[in-house]
Amino acid sequence: MSSQEQPGPHAESGSIGAGSAGRGTSVTKIEVYDTTLRDGAQLEGISLTVEDKLRIAEQLDWLGVHFIEAGWPGANPKDDEFFRRAPAELSLPTSTLVAFGSTRRVKGKVDSDDTLRHLVESGAGTVCIVGKTWDYHVLEALQTTLDEGVAMVRDSVEFLVNAGLGVFFDAEHFFDGYKRNPEFSLRVLEAAATAGATRLVLCDTNGGTLPFEVEETVRAVVDYFGGDVGVGVHLHDDAGTGVANALAGVRGGAIQVQGTINGYGERTGNCNLTTIIPNLTLKMGVQTLPPDRMERLTAVAHHVAELVNMPLNPQAPYVGHSAFAHKAGLHVSAIVKRPDAYEHVEPDAVGNGTRFVVSELAGRSTLVMKAKELGLELDGPQLTDVVETLKRLEHEGYHFEVADGSLELLMRRATGWQPDWFHVESFRVIVDDTRRLDFLTGEEQPGVLTEATVKVHVGDDRMIATAEGNGPVNALDNALRRALVHRLPDLARLHLTDYKVRVLDTQHGTEAVTRVLIDSTDGSTTWTTIGVNENIIEASWQALLDSIHFGLLRAHS
Repeated sequence: MSSQEQPGPHAESGSIGAGSAGRGTSVTKIEVYDTTLRDGAQLEGISLTVEDKLRIAEQLDWLGVHFIEAGWPGANPKDDEFFRRAPAELSLPTSTLVAFGSTRRVKGKVDSDDTLRHLVESGAGTVCIVGKTWDYHVLEALQTTLDEGVAMVRDSVEFLVNAGLGVFFDAEHFFDGYKRNPEFSLRVLEAAATAGATRLVLCDTNGGTLPFEVEETVRAVVDYFGGDVGVGVHLHDDAGTGVANALAGVRGGAIQVQGTINGYGERTGNCNLTTIIPNLTLKMGVQTLPPDRMERLTAVAHHVAELVNMPLNPQAPYVGHSAFAHKAGLHVSAIVKRPDAYEHVEPDAVGNGTRFVVSELAGRSTLVMKAKELGLELDGPQLTDVVETLKRLEHEGYHFEVADGSLELLMRRATGWQPDWFHVESFRVIVDDTRRLDFLTGEEQPGVLTEATVKVHVGDDRMIATAEGNGPVNALDNALRRALVHRLPDLARLHLTDYKVRVLDTQHGTEAVTRVLIDSTDGSTTWTTIGVNENIIEASWQALLDSIHFGLLRAHS
């Protein structure tokens, strides 16, 4: 074949992945069980409202997961409210809502156990209960006998099944327990299966098991039960192998994988479904989501990140902003000829896209492609000028790969464009120490007043405005808006959302060059602008002006 006829890497890796999966397991389809609303919410820094949980559940159903573990009814008022509101406020055409709980208490009776009662009353048709399968925990944590540990699981599952519920059993600490006393761990699983549990979910609760151990253990359990009951896995990422362990579990014969969106979860997190799902389907040929749902993965990952108020890691596999970003000129040059040359899967398959990041490492190919994205045409001299300007500015401390707004303005200026909405004559910032002595207490009350004045020209008009603010950047922003807002009403829709400062040459102390990044939004999109200077106010002013110019450019384009 000619070079043009050679099959691309995407097609080749897909066939190899499917083949290796076939050799490792007979599983061709798995159930995706999401526990973001319960286990994921245990991540430090996450606090979900009931509204948040309802919206996340809608996103999970839209993605197409099979089961949504919504919380622990009876454990807290928030989860109780969720289960009360869910029937009327949630439409879940794809997913099944699951209530989570635990087995009965030691020496307790199932018909008077509050946890089991709340599960029955939750309204969920499927429940998942957790029970001990490590003899160490039964003897030391529960302070009871192994026989009672088995009975707690058997009695609880039987009670819930008799109440008409589908029951999954989460075998807590199973991998640790099986390693030390396999006979007891299997006794517990047998009790759950005999009582009517339809899924035995093997949990790596401490997150320290390695992939080869997971595959061996899951295969042993699957062989032991001979297909009479489905086996699942629930894995944590404490050893950094959560995703690998999930893939190993499926190779061992698991038909259900429990995890969370973006890997949220206690300590270092749960296994990350946004990585597991495409790895299983695109690499191993195992069906996970319904057809045509995979392309929703990136959108759901970002939507959920917004709802939990935690920025998504830009380097997250498949769904991160940088997952298919190319910075080196050599890579970009190759991608122009063959898009699959430096991408392990097609970004569109997971709803992401290729990005070409411009920096001092970029070649002419990168800039040409970036210009095309913006609808610009850069000829030879203009292109050379942009390349040299980028290299010079990045040497001075600019960082355009994270400042998309400033980069676009730079490239437009190279074509002869100049912002003409207003022109700055000068600005001034005054910071007053306003501390005073409280004569009643004798204590000094600190205080700082910041005031900015700007002089600008709009057409033939000269405008002067003064404003106070919470620091020099806010004062300058307020003064500039006060001067311009009546002539440029689009400014009212532009807002600063983040402000970041980095010292570039720390050996110079307070005289060091600083880099300022400003994130802004017009309510629908966001952009970042940059300023660099020894004077932090000048650096901030550069970034602020670029932010406003870019916002006005968008408003008038």
